Amino acid sequence: MDDAVRVRDAAHEAVDDIEPDRLREVLFDRLSSAPMTPAVLALVSARAPETGVETDTDGLAERAAGVQLIYEGLRLTRSLAHNEPWTRTDESDLSGDIDADLDVLAADVLVSRGFYLLARTDAAGRAVDVVRAFGRDQTLRQGEGADVDVLDRNLEADVFALAVVTGLTAAGETPPPALLDYVSELARECDLGGELQPADVALSESAIERIASLSAVGGGSDDRVPSSATDS
Repeated sequence: MDDAVRVRDAAHEAVDDIEPDRLREVLFDRLSSAPMTPAVLALVSARAPETGVETDTDGLAERAAGVQLIYEGLRLTRSLAHNEPWTRTDESDLSGDIDADLDVLAADVLVSRGFYLLARTDAAGRAVDVVRAFGRDQTLRQGEGADVDVLDRNLEADVFALAVVTGLTAAGETPPPALLDYVSELARECDLGGELQPADVALSESAIERIASLSAVGGGSDDRVPSSATDS
């Protein structure tokens, strides 16, 4: 099965029990149209190191889906924050407000379900840090003279790093800082104004080879988002 199909199915399964039906439809529609690039990157990262360790396919797809759900929830939150949907000229038309309210709920559900899927993994602390960094960046974005493009694109960079942490730790490996730096820059390059390139474009053969090469380099991490804010 194609990686993108596998992780999309896992993401759908993660929210399949959400009610009411209309909210679940919003979630399914968003996941059906979204590029699964972060989730596929998690799978690619898990396969990168030549450890000889068998990685559980279903479990890995679930972890990868967790990364994707967190990204989709934060990406939707960013969109709602930048383009306030409750502004309307026709006070009698409430349909727009209802759709916006559903989007807010959808964003919350996506992030919370993503956390649930990563809760008992070595990537859990990293996921928390990504959300914290997102909140900090969006606050800084409101300041005078803020570089809004850089602050917005930090989300994609941080999520790509989360995907690598998720994949490599599933294979029993620690992500080298050079690899985290590489995928963070890769995310910025394939970010098309808040819409990521599809996985088969963003994760080219050369990119996958580079990820495999860098995964073999050990060392600590000094990247923007620490491996876990709760570690001591």
